[in-house]
Amino acid sequence: MRISARGKYALKMLIDLAENNDEKYISLNDISERQNISKKYLEQIVPMLVKPGIIRANRGNKGGYQLNKPAYACTVGEILRATDGELIPMEGLDYNSDNNVIYVFEGIHDTINQYVDSISLQDILEHHREYFDYTI
Repeated sequence: MRISARGKYALKMLIDLAENNDEKYISLNDISERQNISKKYLEQIVPMLVKPGIIRANRGNKGGYQLNKPAYACTVGEILRATDGELIPMEGLDYNSDNNVIYVFEGIHDTINQYVDSISLQDILEHHREYFDYTI
């Protein structure tokens, strides 16, 4: 299983939105500069996040993007599924010829999904603060 650049950049974009959440819409230019991600690439990711309701968009002078729900309610799993589709540990399994090992890959699939569904954007922000806000 590989997580695409789309998935990685979507996570970075949404963490940025969660971190800079002050009830205003945030422009792609601002996110692009802070996260060092091409604005054009972000423009391709945005529809994948708007359609399932992960973010909302506002056009116009004060336009931009916001999380559509609190950071604690937005999971890594839903973000990665929005950008990369179903998280499959191995493609091309044949239930007839691979039946003796299929339970292994089903277990890996379940474990991966449980893990990514247990991590929210808020968890990532808190982990980052704990790790980088250490001072002597």
